Amino acid sequence: MANETKLETLAEQVRARYGAAAARVAEGAGAGACCGSGAAGSACCDPISGNLYGAEQAGAVPAAALAASLGCGNPTALAALQAGEVVLDLGSGGGIDVLLSARRVGPTGKAYGLDMTPEMLALARANQRAAGVANAEFLEGRLEAIPLPDNHVDVVISNCVINLAGDKDRVLAEAFRVLKPGGRLAVSDVVVRGAVAPELRRNMELWVGCIAGALQEEEYTAKLAAAGFTAISVEPTRIYRAEDARAFLASARLDADALAPELDGKFLSAFIRARKP
Repeated sequence: MANETKLETLAEQVRARYGAAAARVAEGAGAGACCGSGAAGSACCDPISGNLYGAEQAGAVPAAALAASLGCGNPTALAALQAGEVVLDLGSGGGIDVLLSARRVGPTGKAYGLDMTPEMLALARANQRAAGVANAEFLEGRLEAIPLPDNHVDVVISNCVINLAGDKDRVLAEAFRVLKPGGRLAVSDVVVRGAVAPELRRNMELWVGCIAGALQEEEYTAKLAAAGFTAISVEPTRIYRAEDARAFLASARLDADALAPELDGKFLSAFIRARKP
């Protein structure tokens, strides 16, 4: 019971933070609450969330979709999506990866976005209308209980969201369930290499910002295997240095001078691939 209460508290923290981010984008102020949990208007998350999309991709979606991008990678560029495929984006936010995926799979395919934050869903649907994308659908729900039937999608993507889930085993089991046999998981996420100070793990602000919730690389691959996935690989895309971490720590009122050196090179964005047999 205590664990369920803790998970629900985390979910409410995440929902509140990202709902506020969506509201800021809708008002034209920018998201400001991306990975690293900085205050509105801060640039603290640039080492993670900056410069993820090229000019061609950025130009293919509404500006509000790009402004609400709070991820740590670009799964649509790495997932090798094919025409006619069905794609599910876990934690779709403002919809950028769903809209890009929908264009990649074409009119014979479909892209779903799943998000638990009503404000983000409203923003994503507005972005879909502005982009004129017909083959996308945004669903309200939790990653731990995906509202789709078994064996329904070809590809599951996600952009720095699985870290936000309190019960990652359930999330991965659900991703496995909705994938068709032979389907693939292709997510961007933050992983850890090496020991991390306990005070960072305990800090809710950093967890909501997708840092403290990061799994050790070996733990991530073990959880994927336990869910039934095979052909698991982890490809680093960005490695964060001590200076990158200072703004994260300061935003959480932690001692940046003492802790930043301990984080040097231990957190990295990675592209994580796996397949359902």
